[in-house]
Amino acid sequence: MKMFYGKSASCNVKEAVSGLSKPKLIVFTCSADSFEKAVADVEQLFPGVPSIGCVGMGYDASILENGVSVMAFSEGVTVASGILESVSTMPARYIGRLEEDIKKVKPGSENTAIIDFCTGNDAAVLTTLRGLVDKYNLQIMGATGDAGKVSCNGKIYQDAMTYAVIRNEGGRVKTYKENIYVPRDNTQLIASKTDKAKYYLGELNGRSAKQVYMDLTHTSTDKEIVNQTFKNPLGKMIGNDVCIVSIKDVAGSGLICYRQINDSDILTILEMRDPMEVAQATIDKIKNDFNKISGVYSVNCIFRYLVLKERGELNSYLGKIATLGTSCGLIGFGEHYNSQFVNQTMTCVVFE
Repeated sequence: MKMFYGKSASCNVKEAVSGLSKPKLIVFTCSADSFEKAVADVEQLFPGVPSIGCVGMGYDASILENGVSVMAFSEGVTVASGILESVSTMPARYIGRLEEDIKKVKPGSENTAIIDFCTGNDAAVLTTLRGLVDKYNLQIMGATGDAGKVSCNGKIYQDAMTYAVIRNEGGRVKTYKENIYVPRDNTQLIASKTDKAKYYLGELNGRSAKQVYMDLTHTSTDKEIVNQTFKNPLGKMIGNDVCIVSIKDVAGSGLICYRQINDSDILTILEMRDPMEVAQATIDKIKNDFNKISGVYSVNCIFRYLVLKERGELNSYLGKIATLGTSCGLIGFGEHYNSQFVNQTMTCVVFE
């Protein structure tokens, strides 16, 4: 397969796709104020070609904070794209569309992935997809886009998830998840008095969640708590794995998170590792799994973007990942890793 990447800081789609010939799939991100035009321009330049898009920042070996970024496959793939609507209230209503598109591409063992962009309610949508993921041996990576808008095949949707099902005709695909945070110690925190609809966490170990977090991180104000999540997010323990849970706000004696927490979930406090060391470990793992890489498509959380930018390491990090080969992606507001919705994470899909 062959992956293409192009960009334009002036949101000129024609400039971004210069050199692209006979695409089989187009995946793009664009600044909010130019999104509608970018959607129309992609469809005009490549009528009938499957496409998905969202509002956000794109990157290859460096960040493009304003403009349009275009990734495309020009050969070696079988593709179907589609849309799931009303995801905030009925995430399973149109799931039949996705299953039909999966059947169209005729997925094989370890060679088919879904790239998706969602406007919200991601956890419920991914839970809905879990049955199909298991049934057809699929892998998923994607993100929450900005501005509550996504596009599919030249049309713009709100309250929806747009997706592309991609079968690699020349080899395997594999998804990865990278955390730059690890458990700080062996502290275990049992969640209670949660409200899944509000992403609310009321108590940890039977005490005020706010007070427990303040005690463990030596913070003293609501603002400090929200800022501290960049250094010490919560982590949800799933076996030996950790899913990062970012803190969004303080509500009374509890916390509002970016990810749903359930009563009896086991949480812990996380701390940051050296991002460059983590990136090298990711690269080593991918190289160990693949002898030849056609391309890498990834999403980095907005919080990772802010942390890496503050440390002056953002482009260095992106450049390091790009040593794998053609590498591009977007800054997201929530990340998808197979059937998991995660925070403060990098997820990617690698094509052999």
